Amino acid sequence: MFARVLVFCGLCLAATCAAAMTIYKSTDANGVVSYSDRPSRGAQPFVFRDRMVERLERQVRLDIKQHKGVDSVFVRNDLYAPVEIELSFAGLKNVSGAPPGPIRQILPARSNQRLALLTATRAGKPLAYTPRLRYSLGDPSGVAQAYRYPLPWRGGPFRVSQGANGSYSHFGAKSRYAIDIAMPEGTPIIAARGGVVVKTENGQSGRGTDPAGNFVRVLHDDGTMGVYLHLKRGSVSVREGQRVAVGSALALSGNTGNSSGPHLHFVVQRNTGLGLVSIPYQFNQPLGALPNFALGGQ
Repeated sequence: MFARVLVFCGLCLAATCAAAMTIYKSTDANGVVSYSDRPSRGAQPFVFRDRMVERLERQVRLDIKQHKGVDSVFVRNDLYAPVEIELSFAGLKNVSGAPPGPIRQILPARSNQRLALLTATRAGKPLAYTPRLRYSLGDPSGVAQAYRYPLPWRGGPFRVSQGANGSYSHFGAKSRYAIDIAMPEGTPIIAARGGVVVKTENGQSGRGTDPAGNFVRVLHDDGTMGVYLHLKRGSVSVREGQRVAVGSALALSGNTGNSSGPHLHFVVQRNTGLGLVSIPYQFNQPLGALPNFALGGQ
């Protein structure tokens, strides 16, 4: 019963984020609750949304410099990773120099680039326009290289509590090929592949405000990214911009964000065109499997 309540609460909390899909809840004759993306007789539909949202507004942003009737429109990328951006303009009034269509470009890490120079059609009159900026971490032109990941923790043995395409939460674009490994809180988490630390969160406790909980995101040399989620508060031991090697200490496992219990959520992602998606990966040794708690396993 407790496991079922955790699942239901997790699903309800997850419904506050974007990228939704319909999930169907059903209960069998023995009272076992299950969730599926396929409707069945008597099943209750509800919306479940992608839980993995990183807020980058302060690190990828417009920077408009105004001088003597000229607006220089820059896009600033403060992240330690390239970012794909798309910039467009709407509601143009008294504006000359605006591009006829969206500008799509890759901004290198730690860069600030001018993408448009806008002037007044009628001198002395104010410019009016609405800039629209979309962006996604990573360079979609990269090609993922074959790699077998060593286990990203020390200790164990531990087992999988939810695998790829798991019906509980591993179905959205960002999490489809993620793997959850049940482990005691405080287990050392290590880098499974070398790269540059792009983004971290370290101050969240319990459910907190970010469904991913505390996390570390590492950009690999081939443009893919490994993300380690639900980490223990205050345990992240790396900083953004730091280069890590295989086996480098990252943090301790925890139970933060929309977590069903103490575990590590590990996913590999890449940008496929203004959007991050999870991609299949393999560990370099087999893992066991626990009953799927989302299907009433004990």
